[in-house]
Amino acid sequence: MTETPFTVGDARMSAARIFVRDLRIDARIGLYEHEHGRTQPLVLEVELEMQPHAFENAGDIVNYENIGAWAREVAATGHIELLETFTQRVAVACMRDHRVISARVRIEKPQALAPAVAGVEIVLTR
Repeated sequence: MTETPFTVGDARMSAARIFVRDLRIDARIGLYEHEHGRTQPLVLEVELEMQPHAFENAGDIVNYENIGAWAREVAATGHIELLETFTQRVAVACMRDHRVISARVRIEKPQALAPAVAGVEIVLTR
């Protein structure tokens, strides 16, 4: 992809990112027997990078609500054993939007090592 600089006044926009933090969803996830048949809370942080351009209309952006919808779609597919798999699927769902040039998805599983926090981060780039 060839980068085309976009200027705002006398400044060049070098990056355009949207993000969602502390998105909480319940998912059927876990490798262990005691994790099957129930949901667990997950906390998501998603950052999407887009090619810098003018942001004037709703069609110019990725709607924040889409990020939540994509994560809930993954959760609705049924039990997923690995948090890595869940995280990767959310990242792939974000990349389905042609405007996204990279997706960083970080998911925490608060109950895994409570009171410590454990999680996974995956970055996909076109």
